[in-house]
Amino acid sequence: MENEISHEIIGAAIEVHRTFGGPGLLERVYETALCHELTLRGLKLQQQLVVPVKYKGIAIQDPLCLDILVEDKVIIEVKATENTHPVHQAQLRTYLKMTNIRLGLLMNFGKTCIKDGIHRVVNGL
Repeated sequence: MENEISHEIIGAAIEVHRTFGGPGLLERVYETALCHELTLRGLKLQQQLVVPVKYKGIAIQDPLCLDILVEDKVIIEVKATENTHPVHQAQLRTYLKMTNIRLGLLMNFGKTCIKDGIHRVVNGL
């Protein structure tokens, strides 16, 4: 199921990147456009989803904030930078573990070719 969803997400990201003509916009612009494109494709999503963090039985004041959760199965972390840093993948891996979700996509719209900015991160797939 996750692989089929990720296929649709990647197609939507390519469409957003192609329509805007490449990099150069703010992360939030790409995120909003990607959400709209995913909705047009009939996918259910939640944007800027707040997820409580607990540590040994207590709630931590600052929650996680997932950029996009698609079909309750795939987390998308959106970036718009020239280079993706390893900490971005580590951040997504942590989000996957804390939410018990198996697949995440790190999507960096700051690349000239969006395919170069897409990284799959898995949690037990």
